[in-house]
Amino acid sequence: MVSPRKSPAKKSAASKKSATLKAPAKKPIAKPRSARNNKPTVPTTLQPGTGSAVPAPVFAELRSTPDPTKYTVRHSSDSDAYKEMDKLVSSNQFVPLPFPVVQGVTEPVLTLAAALGPGGGRAVAKIQAAGQIVFHTAGDTGSTTSPKSENTVVDKLLSDFSGEAPAAVPQFFYNLGDIVYSFGEDKYYYDQFYDAYRDYPAPIFAIPGNHDGIVLPPPAGTGVPTDSLKSFLANFCTPTFTHSIDAAGLSRTTMIQPGVYFTLEAPLVRILGLYSNMLENPGVISSTPNPNKGGALSFPQLADAQLDYLNAALTRIKAENFTGAVIIAVHHPPYAFGTKSGSPVMLKEIDAICGSASVWPHAVLSGHAHNYQRYTRTLGGRQIPYLVIGNGGHGLQKLNIPSTLRTPVSMPVFAQPEQKDSVVLNSYDFTDYGYCRVTVNPKQLYIEYHPASDGGAIKTPDDSVTVDLASGTLTTFTPTT
Repeated sequence: MVSPRKSPAKKSAASKKSATLKAPAKKPIAKPRSARNNKPTVPTTLQPGTGSAVPAPVFAELRSTPDPTKYTVRHSSDSDAYKEMDKLVSSNQFVPLPFPVVQGVTEPVLTLAAALGPGGGRAVAKIQAAGQIVFHTAGDTGSTTSPKSENTVVDKLLSDFSGEAPAAVPQFFYNLGDIVYSFGEDKYYYDQFYDAYRDYPAPIFAIPGNHDGIVLPPPAGTGVPTDSLKSFLANFCTPTFTHSIDAAGLSRTTMIQPGVYFTLEAPLVRILGLYSNMLENPGVISSTPNPNKGGALSFPQLADAQLDYLNAALTRIKAENFTGAVIIAVHHPPYAFGTKSGSPVMLKEIDAICGSASVWPHAVLSGHAHNYQRYTRTLGGRQIPYLVIGNGGHGLQKLNIPSTLRTPVSMPVFAQPEQKDSVVLNSYDFTDYGYCRVTVNPKQLYIEYHPASDGGAIKTPDDSVTVDLASGTLTTFTPTT
């Protein structure tokens, strides 16, 4: 795989005033969402990337080279930083930070054609003619110790580009967050992102994870809230394709996403990406009224733009009678067990909007927990897979269950009585790194899980699930001819 070893360019750090990350002292009484103060306290204009703009995107290197065996920038210990974070958590001062709101449009949209550049229209037409699209997805890809774990995943990903029929070749990778550890620092983007994916020959889209948005007070961090997501924006949300200085001479250009939440529109599928902020648990996508406190806002510093976005995206799906796959991607999983818990309040907010729009996702994809977990939620006449794919390269996290646990297993603790739903754990893997390969045709959504330890020669997945798009129920996959 890889390009010549070049050390990432050093950047001069501008002096910044420190700021303590504290929750507001008073929580106002909740108002209807349309009446809330949704003005964000961070810049809303996405800044151009630091580097040279180019007219067309570039993905893989011209020639593949051996995998790197060590990082060019040694990752220093984060133990002191985590101690600082623990202090903030214990004193209730570790709170979600405002995120950049996309101005002038409620539903930010990026099409696959635009991400492919000048030839995107022709490429999309071929996908449409084939009647099928394939893509990759995983989260928690960055590693702090060495390139080895991430290399094993990417090498397995690359095997999907050989020995396949044209319609079965993946068209992009969708990263579910936590791209760079431990705190999204730009100095680690070369090793943990650009160098790792130097031979991946397709676009890479992403939503940020909590580690991509964390800001800590000095000396561990700058303490400046507006530094949150700065490196993510510079590498994934630039107005034009740019050779980022974080890439240190590698070919891949930045992505032109309109924001940290957006709709990726591709043939046969729409992926609605949400940013669930910087807490370890739970995920947060709004100001979050607390019904147990008279509707007081739990996080009044946050805008509710993502709720408006999700409503607009689902409403448009309904209005346009879109018959393809609808996927929601959010870093923090609605359901998870182990050291990383689920986010039931966030799920209730998503449910309320789905119910109002009368549009439900065919699947929900998340990361955060550093393992693989697949659930099925039965809701009315629907069966919705919820997948945790957080074993993309960062250290694996064991689950406090025997590896021989027989699935499926009912998970009544995750059920919501008011929704009259049920949740079942179908499959899990906490011993392997891996990813999911997703196939969508006009009738079905097919998601397969591939552990990296299988190697490139094995194409049969270790787990899979198929959703019938018309009914929103599980079925058996029927390959297109």
